[in-house]
Amino acid sequence: MAAMEEVLEGGPWLYLGQPIVLQKWELGMVLRKLKHTEVPVWIKLRHLPVELWTTDRLSTVASGIGRPLYPDAITRACTRLDFARVCIMLNVNSKLPNHIVIMMPNEHGGESACKVDVEYEWLPPKMHELYQFGSCY
Repeated sequence: MAAMEEVLEGGPWLYLGQPIVLQKWELGMVLRKLKHTEVPVWIKLRHLPVELWTTDRLSTVASGIGRPLYPDAITRACTRLDFARVCIMLNVNSKLPNHIVIMMPNEHGGESACKVDVEYEWLPPKMHELYQFGSCY
């Protein structure tokens, strides 16, 4: 039972890069689509300054888009430097920026704007006016 609770309360869980929702089965349970206000999404951050390639700083950058969860293993190991890949919880009502601007210290003691491009690996279909997430067949 402890392992089951750990799985149900853990997550978010992804299958083939898409989120799945796990619930404990109960007698008489009716299967239905759930309405969610947040969904886990992988984003790629391109043109990211090297100084920001730490878990804490990536989290700060990703928080400009959604609630940061974790970077992927390759990003943590810094073995691929053309983009950082971070999983975030994305609110269905939030705007989806294609870039964010970060102010970075420059060599003159001031700050310079740095544009970081954002790419969404997968976005769920928005269904109905209530932004219910579901599958399209």
